[in-house]
Amino acid sequence: MSATQLDPARAEEFGGRMIGVMNGAFTALMISVGHRTGLFDTLATLAPSTSDEVAGAAGLNERYVREWLNGMTVARIVDYDPAKKTYTLPPEHAAMLTRAAGPANLAGMAQFTAQLGGVEDGIVECFRNGGGVPYSKFPKFQDLMAQMSAQVHDAALIDGELALVDGLLDRLHSGIDVLDVGCGQGHAVNLMAKEFPNSRFTGLDFSEDGVAAAQKEAAESGLTNTQFEVRDAATLDGSTQYDLVTVFDAVHDQAQPAKVLKGIADSLRPDGVFLCVDIAASSNVEQNMDHPLGPMLYSVSTFHCMTVSLALDGAGLGTVWGEQKATEMFAEAGFSTIETKRIPEDMMNAYYVCRK
Repeated sequence: MSATQLDPARAEEFGGRMIGVMNGAFTALMISVGHRTGLFDTLATLAPSTSDEVAGAAGLNERYVREWLNGMTVARIVDYDPAKKTYTLPPEHAAMLTRAAGPANLAGMAQFTAQLGGVEDGIVECFRNGGGVPYSKFPKFQDLMAQMSAQVHDAALIDGELALVDGLLDRLHSGIDVLDVGCGQGHAVNLMAKEFPNSRFTGLDFSEDGVAAAQKEAAESGLTNTQFEVRDAATLDGSTQYDLVTVFDAVHDQAQPAKVLKGIADSLRPDGVFLCVDIAASSNVEQNMDHPLGPMLYSVSTFHCMTVSLALDGAGLGTVWGEQKATEMFAEAGFSTIETKRIPEDMMNAYYVCRK
């Protein structure tokens, strides 16, 4: 295309947008550092402070803290008083960047930027030759997911997520058998087990480290109504029956999601319930144009969820498999009633309540 064919206004707008993308990408790395070092949490407790004062309060190196503060200043995240050389984190920003914000904390999400960037060489190779990057190449991913999901579960698992299923809380109090598939580090299982001592909980995951962390948390909490197994979810065959099966953000990256869903359906008693939590999006890209996290979701899919499935010669559903595809697959697995619900504490996920 020659220069005379370019729309100057469109080119200028796109150039500005690309600069914003680049600035945003690097700012995300700095936000991740602020989360990991506790700088946002420290700033939220301080009056306007110099870099020396911030570093001292956080127990960190002043020169690094000063550079980070300046980066946050030009990113319009931290306010700066040039006359006094003091920095302030506005309370409106702290409400989205500190651990005290719970599920509203977006800073923790920024950690995925560095984690996923570390596998870029492998992803580029997959573009050329197919296949996938195996789960073993993501040593911190499960920890990050555990942090993210814990924010939601701690705030809303009992009274928000489980309460979406009519009558479920009463049944859990009375005592039922519960299976959590892809339990990760088992925090959701242990929260439920503590709240409902009359019910019996099993968590399974193919990660030995995840199961070990789940068992450790259960032991530290003195729980006697949990058990955890290192097991591939695709081996579920209905030989053990449950009243409730849960899956929290773990279907879309399975190698054999259809087989997993069929195994879950077969493992439910006649009056059982399947509560599946997964990314809220459309299966149609044109309907995700205005999704607030659309670019991030497709990127996370490319750099993790899709590729770990393809590494096992799997289906490669991807993060944005979407509500239409999810509903279709639930029906094919044997669920005749499928309800889609949301909770205000969780901006990321849809909650599917499925019955046979």
